[in-house]
Amino acid sequence: MRNKSALSALLLLPLVTVSAQQKVGAPAQPGAKPLLLEKNEGEARLWRPEPGEGDIGGFILKVTPKANGSQHLVLVTEDMVPGDAIPTHKHLEQDEIVLIEKGTIHAHVGDQERDLHAGGMVFIPQHTWVSLKNTGTEPASIIGIFSAPGFEDHLRCESVPAGEKPTTISRAEENECDRIGHAVYRDRGERDPDK
Repeated sequence: MRNKSALSALLLLPLVTVSAQQKVGAPAQPGAKPLLLEKNEGEARLWRPEPGEGDIGGFILKVTPKANGSQHLVLVTEDMVPGDAIPTHKHLEQDEIVLIEKGTIHAHVGDQERDLHAGGMVFIPQHTWVSLKNTGTEPASIIGIFSAPGFEDHLRCESVPAGEKPTTISRAEENECDRIGHAVYRDRGERDPDK
């Protein structure tokens, strides 16, 4: 009987070895591809203006499921001219980190508020109100990193690919974009699921 167990173990050893090798050599995120991008590279998009607004700039989606297969992170970059603001909103399914590359950003997150400069950062847990504004006299550059995909769908919904003429976006379209991207904006008349 002992010999049968030893023989069974010897027969299973190659399967265990192959299985262990596959796990060690397998990518941590099947389908994700590495990226090397310059500042102006990625999926460039232009914001759709609200009625009465002119050109409101754009942003670049860099790491997304569509761009490189990432299932764990989304990364977006944006340049903000003086006075530009990201209105008060919250993400329902992702944490976010905003890194300030250059310029001055006034951040209001939860019950905290202050000016941040190049090298500064903002951590925004999901379900936390946040607003950002370039209060400086020069353009500011920010990087937004999301803990999970989803909000990039909102960003695509409220924008067009660079090279296309942005059409005006209605309040109903904005609300639908928010729903798609699992976000709530304070001044858009949306139901706050946390109340």
